Amino acid sequence: MNRKTISNRQDVRLLVDQFYLKVRADNVLGPIFNDVITDWDSHLNHLTTFWESSLFIGKKLAHKYVGNPLEAHEKVDAKMKHTITEMHFGIWLNLWYATIDQYFEGEIADNAKRRARKMGTFMYLKIFEARQKA
Repeated sequence: MNRKTISNRQDVRLLVDQFYLKVRADNVLGPIFNDVITDWDSHLNHLTTFWESSLFIGKKLAHKYVGNPLEAHEKVDAKMKHTITEMHFGIWLNLWYATIDQYFEGEIADNAKRRARKMGTFMYLKIFEARQKA
């Protein structure tokens, strides 16, 4: 398959859709995501908007992300009885990289990897911090 540059919302949607197919099928992540997310269409659309907003900063977008990802992840961690570890984020990141590498190349694809790595580290640290306050 020829890889292409991520250049629009449709490309981001392809990335998000294919990534979450992998997540949902994963033995470790699948049970968590499939238990927590009840409306996959809405969730995938919301995450497409999140990644589109993150990857095309400064461009006029038809959709702009509104939400608090940290709060959402803290709630998931609480629901999972604080069992989410760095391993979960590592698997998530490896699946994200694999999906990008399967379909895309170029600067925006590299940026999507960098942003995911930073975001995963930040989320895990903040979840751990929230546990200490609870």
